[in-house]
Amino acid sequence: MTFTDQAPGTQPHSAETPAGPAAPATHSGPSPSGLALADAPAPGPSAAAVAGPRSRRNAIDTRTAIPVLDVTIPVFNEERDLEACLRRLHAYLLGSFPHPFRITVADNASTDGTLKTAERVARELREVTVVHMAEKGRGNTLRKVWLASPSPVLAYMDVDLSTDLAALGPLLAPLISGHSDLAIGTRLTRNSRVVRGPKREFISRSYNFMLQSLLGAHFSDAQCGFKAIRADVARQLLPHTLDNAWFFDTELLVLAEKCGLRVHEVPVDWTDDPDSSVDIVQTALADLRGMARLSRDLVSGRIPVPELRAALARGPLPASSRAQEQSAGGSLFGQLVRFGSIGVASTLAYLLIFLLCRGIMDPQLANFLALLTTAVANTAANRRFTFGIQGSSQAARHHFEGLLVFGIGLALTSGALTLVHGASAGTPDRWLELVTVTAANLAATAVKFLLFRLVVFRGRPADTAPASGAPDASLPRTETAK
Repeated sequence: MTFTDQAPGTQPHSAETPAGPAAPATHSGPSPSGLALADAPAPGPSAAAVAGPRSRRNAIDTRTAIPVLDVTIPVFNEERDLEACLRRLHAYLLGSFPHPFRITVADNASTDGTLKTAERVARELREVTVVHMAEKGRGNTLRKVWLASPSPVLAYMDVDLSTDLAALGPLLAPLISGHSDLAIGTRLTRNSRVVRGPKREFISRSYNFMLQSLLGAHFSDAQCGFKAIRADVARQLLPHTLDNAWFFDTELLVLAEKCGLRVHEVPVDWTDDPDSSVDIVQTALADLRGMARLSRDLVSGRIPVPELRAALARGPLPASSRAQEQSAGGSLFGQLVRFGSIGVASTLAYLLIFLLCRGIMDPQLANFLALLTTAVANTAANRRFTFGIQGSSQAARHHFEGLLVFGIGLALTSGALTLVHGASAGTPDRWLELVTVTAANLAATAVKFLLFRLVVFRGRPADTAPASGAPDASLPRTETAK
């Protein structure tokens, strides 16, 4: 990907970033200006761990010749709307944003006149830069442009400017002041004003509901094309994101929350673009696949969340010992949804193992083996997803107490099998055994949830107090602008 020549007197692209020297550049092709974007190497979590966790971020120094803000506009075949968008955004920033800024047009392998239009505008407006990408994908574009940008605040918005630009100031202010780490526009709060069809509204709300229920997200709108992030945070998180398309936003936000960062929400005025080229159904399916992949990455440890939390999360508040700040996993409703989803998978696995073992052994032994096999995996999954506990701290105790809870389930199911065999005066039908153990397993599941919530994974000072200067383990609440 390459830069295009800018208008005379354009702001220089510094080799230094606000957080330190830029990474060595790698070139994907020649650039007319001799400048190329860098595909920055993935930094290890220890790179940011030097500073350690802080109770707040430092305010960004705006007294610099480097653009304080870099707004990326990803485009693909937007020849018709691009020039009007750039001139409108440029005029708004000139009149309303008091610091140096840059607008980066990221052309995603357009096949029409989009690139030529962007280059023509860039030769006229000194704050506009054009980057040509050989491959498509919003996530791929934002990752590469943001990692290479010298600006301390990075933002992006859709080319149709569906969001009223009056929300840009409230979006950027908490990042510049150090109050927040990321900021997003939201169309799904009471104070938002949105004009769009019922189909898009339903899909958007359903998707965000699944994120909140299954992944424990606290932000309200993952898909609004109006977001900003501090560059120091972006350089630590972006190398751990994989999606190159529309799920990139969600992946970045979920990862940010898991790492203890603060997400600031701004209610926006948003008008749907009826000519949008986005395929809603295909995008929704890709998002669901992304959720499944991200869940696997978090469970497998591909993303080093504990290390990132130690490096990036804000330090505890003086009141962090209060019980309400120690409750893991979020709301009761969200815990129920995630526990129920894990319970369904565990019950199906239990029944399959029970049937396989039942053909070669006594029903009580088959029940014991099926319960024991699924109990360990069930405890680990609920620990991680339902109650939001990460890392190895207290893991041994959690699994030990989980086995005690398993003993209660074993007693219920074994007792039910004994009763059904006694009532049948012999060997009952296989279907009756299955119905019996299923009913008993459901009862055991209800008891298990109560014990998990109130005993095993309840908020304890030992669980949540930061160790060796590490931040507290509770996930941050989303900040919503009033």
